[in-house]
Amino acid sequence: MTKVFRIDINNIDEDAIRECCEIVLSGGIVVFPTETVYGLGASAFNGEAVKKVFIAKNRPMDNPLIVHISNKKQLYEVADEIPEKILKAVEILWPGPFTLLLKKGSRVASEATANLPTVAVRIPAHPVALKLIDCTGPIAAPSANISGRPSPTTGFHVMVDMFGRANAIIDSGETIYGVESTIVDATTKPMKLLRPGAMPIEKISEALGEEIIVTQESRGLAESEKALAPGMKYKHYSPETPIILVEYSNQNKMVSTVTKIAEELKKAGRRIAVIASTETANMYTTYTDKIIVYGSRKNIFEIAKNLFKILRELDREGVEIAIAEGVEEKGLGLAVMNRLRKASTKIVK
Repeated sequence: MTKVFRIDINNIDEDAIRECCEIVLSGGIVVFPTETVYGLGASAFNGEAVKKVFIAKNRPMDNPLIVHISNKKQLYEVADEIPEKILKAVEILWPGPFTLLLKKGSRVASEATANLPTVAVRIPAHPVALKLIDCTGPIAAPSANISGRPSPTTGFHVMVDMFGRANAIIDSGETIYGVESTIVDATTKPMKLLRPGAMPIEKISEALGEEIIVTQESRGLAESEKALAPGMKYKHYSPETPIILVEYSNQNKMVSTVTKIAEELKKAGRRIAVIASTETANMYTTYTDKIIVYGSRKNIFEIAKNLFKILRELDREGVEIAIAEGVEEKGLGLAVMNRLRKASTKIVK
């Protein structure tokens, strides 16, 4: 039976935190909130407990997890040979939606890192997560969804996916960012972006004092042969409803392409939805059964925050196929396009 705790971030229930802490320390798995998405966690030092996370999610064992810590002292418990440049950067960037790939510490369970010599680490910027990890020590956690599905950003999402699978669920309402953390490989020279996320790569580069290489894989344009970190391999973020993604070059061209595809699908008798921005949504009413607005192009934070929620709701809209507008790949737009590409069944340029 899954225990459910509703914890207010402004009035944290210490007794509930202690109970969840005891579950983790005794080898159980707990869903907890972060500022990005909800996580499904186990003690990073308990290999048998970490295996339960993979089983609950139906996650391939070669897809490593992120180790969540609550303070700098714990960083030395999970990682080795940390460069001085990194230590200075995390003083600026942590707590926050930024994950570093570092050399793995000996105490971290090999199951958490998919037997790799590296470990992905971050300090989440969420009071409930930090309270929990203060009590449990480092927690290894992916997003708290069934593998391949959109990540959960509300308590309702995790109840749908993880009730009956996790020992406990902490529901603290909607997450702040709505997309996962940005992951950078600090074991390579130059450093590489492994997964774009809620922290813009420009901000990370500034803190590190060097340019970070953005690969085709990190943009979602190529498949990684090996998963060094979450989000690099396998299909992710996908609703059951197929999505055709129309990439953004300029607004007029994109609107024309979306309209043409919608017209062809409608003539073929298909029920379709268009996922569009506030600025263009009213341009598609003729050929669509449902318009879903993900936010304004003037506010990419809003689009990122709404994205997974919209992908989850898409399957309840009664349509056969969806066409999604792309966004510009700058700032948070890099993360939005990575997620849209991975969620889509077809990409049109």
